[in-house]
Amino acid sequence: MSCSSSLIDIADPLVLDTSVLINLHACKHGERILTAIPNDIVVPEIVAGELEHETSRRNGEHSFLHGLVTGGIVTLANITDVEYEIFHELTSTSPSLDDGEAATIAVAASRCLLPVIDERKGRTRAGILMKARPPGWSLDLFCHPTAIADLGDQPAVEALYLALRDGRMRIPSERADDVIALIGLERSRSCTCLPGYRERFSLGRDVLDALETPPA
Repeated sequence: MSCSSSLIDIADPLVLDTSVLINLHACKHGERILTAIPNDIVVPEIVAGELEHETSRRNGEHSFLHGLVTGGIVTLANITDVEYEIFHELTSTSPSLDDGEAATIAVAASRCLLPVIDERKGRTRAGILMKARPPGWSLDLFCHPTAIADLGDQPAVEALYLALRDGRMRIPSERADDVIALIGLERSRSCTCLPGYRERFSLGRDVLDALETPPA
């Protein structure tokens, strides 16, 4: 599997946003990926709280994170008073972020860690606050060479595909062509989260609506 990761030369702990955990759960190999990656993994308690709702409990996202914590793969972090001030600023000023994104950035900024965030607004505000380097993407976890070496090429490609199809993982537009080449054109048609999806695949409205309906 040929896919670059911006995390290769980064040894700092990673702080994961809620959507990143959802992607890792959707791929069926999330625990192995995080275990293989050499960085320590931190999840803010506020992010964990976003997986407490009924849907996340029913689909297994809550138990997935619980397993990561009890297995020592992930460390939960309570935000400090200083971090709460950053959190409040990010959630109360435009463009405001949701609680999980704001907590991820606040913890990362305060502790000089690297946030992993996929949403555009969160990445923009993280970049402004943490000028030294851009945040990581979920895709960087899936393309990390140690994760690929642990899974093997084909399972790694399958994990990437499931994260896109079921987790609706967002990826940078400049890497869309490479990702489509990896998972194949036909399977890419079921990944409606891909950048420029409609322009790429030109499907009818009824077909697009069907594809965009989340799996039961």
